[in-house]
Amino acid sequence: MASKRFKKLPENTKKLTSDSFEKLLPLIKQNCTTKFDESIDLNIHINNKQKKNEINIRTAVNLPGGTGKKVKVAVVCEENKSQEAKDAGADIVGADEFVEKIKGGDIDFEKLICTPGMMIKLSKLGKILGPKGLMPNPKLGSVTNDLKKAVTDSKSGQVEIRNDKDGNIGVSIGKKSFEDQKLVKNFNAIIDALEKEKTNNTLKGDLIKQTFMTSTMGVSYKVKLEKNI
Repeated sequence: MASKRFKKLPENTKKLTSDSFEKLLPLIKQNCTTKFDESIDLNIHINNKQKKNEINIRTAVNLPGGTGKKVKVAVVCEENKSQEAKDAGADIVGADEFVEKIKGGDIDFEKLICTPGMMIKLSKLGKILGPKGLMPNPKLGSVTNDLKKAVTDSKSGQVEIRNDKDGNIGVSIGKKSFEDQKLVKNFNAIIDALEKEKTNNTLKGDLIKQTFMTSTMGVSYKVKLEKNI
């Protein structure tokens, strides 16, 4: 049963004509009627079912306006690199003993970074880290010797975009309290990343079928992109 707050929100917004992100943003913020700072979220449906193969997108995007979320970052590295990770702001830093804790199910972090030299030890924990989306990945910049950059990116506004089997991508691009321009920049960063993925996959036709935006507890609006991607 819908709450009194939700009943006051506009109805059937998905049936409205699509409009630009910039024009829809004030409506989305207006619908943020809860007491907490709601997230502004995108749901993008891509054309991942191709004739010859299936397109699976998984990449990391640095949002220029940040995410407004605090991310707890853990690093698995050699002893001589632990100070670098700590100085960069990592919340948890460890080597073999830390790997054993993870193996035992002690996962008190939201992002895991690993040096290439330690990756062989983490690779054995695929059944534990994989389902949680925590396994470090070179493509996402989370398997690296440049721990300062990896930790800083994770802390300052990096998000992962990946599609499910039905071609849906869900990603948060900031908070209601953000200035509109910050949210516009973050939105454009996501779209630019998908355009790059389309080029990398040499995809013919449009990659993005449709795009919707909403707030955490709001209603959804269809977004009109400036160009076909």
